[in-house]
Amino acid sequence: MAPSKREPAKEREAMDWIGAVIGKSLPGTIEEELMDGLVLIELINKLQPGSIPRYNKKPKNKPMMMENCQSFQVAVKAYGLPDREVFQSVDLVEARNIHQVYICILSLSRVAQKKPDYTGPCLAPKESDKNEREFTKEQLEAGKYEVNSVQYGYNKGATASGVNMGNTRHM
Repeated sequence: MAPSKREPAKEREAMDWIGAVIGKSLPGTIEEELMDGLVLIELINKLQPGSIPRYNKKPKNKPMMMENCQSFQVAVKAYGLPDREVFQSVDLVEARNIHQVYICILSLSRVAQKKPDYTGPCLAPKESDKNEREFTKEQLEAGKYEVNSVQYGYNKGATASGVNMGNTRHM
């Protein structure tokens, strides 16, 4: 079994960020506090009011919890989160991949910082903007013949001797 990717201290920071945004104390873990999807819905509705107007306010079973999580997923994608950073409902409701839930919260914080109307706390580093550079023709010509040893393939004397690809030849 692979080692766990979970980092309790960072998950705690994420829960504190959510609590600060929605104005509630969330003392539990991600699984305990977010499983039913209600806190997540409250979070996205704070960041973008009216994102999820109708949802299961008292989810009694896992399908209702998953429905809340799916509503959250649709809303955060509309808010600007990339698909690859949004968790699947089973990741949270069945606690299959809590690390992915943490990544989604981190990404949501990063995207929120780019919104002009967001003035809340920050959890993740701010996403960078465009950084275009202008070079003169002389600068481009001067760099044309530079040899960068990292890009040139220099490997400090390492060789592939002793590497065996596949089965050895039996005689």
